[in-house]
Amino acid sequence: MAQNIPSSGLQLRSTIRPEGELELSLVDAPVQAPREGEVLVRVEASPINPSDLGLLLGPADLSTLKAAGEVVTAKVAPALMRAVAPRVGQSMAVGNEGAGAVIAAGPDAASQALMGRTVAMLGGAMYSQYRTLRTADVLPLPEGTKASEGASCFVNPLTALGMTETMRLEGHKALVHTAAASNLGQMLNKICLKDGIDLVNIVRSEAQAKILKDLGARYVINSSSPSFMQELVAALSATDATLAFDAIGGGKLASQILSAMEQAQSAKAGAYSRYGSTVHKQLYIYGGLSTEPTELARSFGMAWGIGGWLLTPFMAKIGPEAAQRLRQRVVDELQSTFASHYTAEISLREALQPDVIAAYQRKSTGEKYLINPAKD
Repeated sequence: MAQNIPSSGLQLRSTIRPEGELELSLVDAPVQAPREGEVLVRVEASPINPSDLGLLLGPADLSTLKAAGEVVTAKVAPALMRAVAPRVGQSMAVGNEGAGAVIAAGPDAASQALMGRTVAMLGGAMYSQYRTLRTADVLPLPEGTKASEGASCFVNPLTALGMTETMRLEGHKALVHTAAASNLGQMLNKICLKDGIDLVNIVRSEAQAKILKDLGARYVINSSSPSFMQELVAALSATDATLAFDAIGGGKLASQILSAMEQAQSAKAGAYSRYGSTVHKQLYIYGGLSTEPTELARSFGMAWGIGGWLLTPFMAKIGPEAAQRLRQRVVDELQSTFASHYTAEISLREALQPDVIAAYQRKSTGEKYLINPAKD
């Protein structure tokens, strides 16, 4: 086993104090030497996804950000402390996914075979200079692939593939997706075009609509348009979409989608029923871009469902064989369907600068930041 193992490395941590204060800091975390079936990876790229921001920044009021050396603080309103009660007082490592070079490996053949290889990883605490992981939990990337190219191999690509897989497993014909011009939404659009799946994309502006139309999207609906509902019903009638994935979460949009599905299906039923269409309409909330309550106006009959959808439980549900099939597709199409583009590459220390925090927390369409812990 290679012995080029550092004793410690920098790691970005997020803590919410009992007095109502978020604290971001860098700690010198010990590095665990890899054992049988494990590898040690020098992390060279890790994206800042919306799911990462939920843990990193929580409900903090970023207008109160203050920096003191390598520690940044911000206030958390008393009314919001209950929502984060389970994590109060805990110093939490952040970063869902990443990529880097294997610099040490356990004595087994499978681990040793990865020495020097660039691998993608999913396992938390990726905003760290080093991560020790099970060999089975890393994904070897094709020779010549940069860490930045493989850093977003898991969350967005597998979520997008999971949506189309859910559609097939549940017997739906087409999809609806909100916040559709996002990095994930663009990937989903490419998948659906390639696989011949009708996709209704819901965006918030004409600029976002243009992004998708330039990629070849056929059904793009602007939720800020005065004729939004009419356009949505028309698209749902044309596609027969009865499954939606909602990244917004709050407000009226989920209810509007189900109502539009009901109108589209009822028009095809041929006869009126006070119970609505018998075709099941399903909406999954998988994000929380809006912090408003989810409002439901019961105008979508009786055959409907709303639930939560997360990648990790879904991957466990479909089993290792199906999960590996999806992972392999990501690797095979890494330079095309699942290519990610980044606004900026920042170091761990730069990730603590208030002006940089203000930039990456905006979650603006077309903007995605990449942390490179090796820069430190």
